[in-house]
Amino acid sequence: MDERVTSLFSKCECMSLLCSKATQHWSFIKFIFQIPLILTSSVMCILNSFDDGKGNMKIPNVIVNGVSVLLVSYQSNLKVAEKVELFKNLSNQFLQLAHEIEGKEPESLDRSTVNNLIEKYDALVTTCLFEDIPKSIKLEVVKIFQGKVLPLQLNGGSGLTIKRNSSSIELSSQIV
Repeated sequence: MDERVTSLFSKCECMSLLCSKATQHWSFIKFIFQIPLILTSSVMCILNSFDDGKGNMKIPNVIVNGVSVLLVSYQSNLKVAEKVELFKNLSNQFLQLAHEIEGKEPESLDRSTVNNLIEKYDALVTTCLFEDIPKSIKLEVVKIFQGKVLPLQLNGGSGLTIKRNSSSIELSSQIV
């Protein structure tokens, strides 16, 4: 049982870090979308204040409004805010599961308890959108947890491989 619990603990820590880094990535993208939206809203406010009622500001208003709608559409289509929340929640849940595992007394770990912990882990993993995590983040986490048990999605079966040189280890991704 000890080996399964240690393996699960390592996977939970790894997934927590992976989801945390994915949260940072999607938060940055969210921030990148928000800056132009703030600017276009400000420009529209300024343009509307110069309107003299003769329709001189109609074309600039349409252009700025169009850019604003385009940015909102991209952000909505990418579901940026939802991904930020999903990865933040998953990171916290994996961390809580790791703490739960860490808090268990070794003598209280019977087959049923371990299977229950594994089921919780599996339920969390199924909600993780691995395809929305950039490969660079996956490879960075693999490098950090080198030598430890990795989740199945990061251990090489998903196209992430480690190239070994005589002097260093280089991480790469391959399409499988």
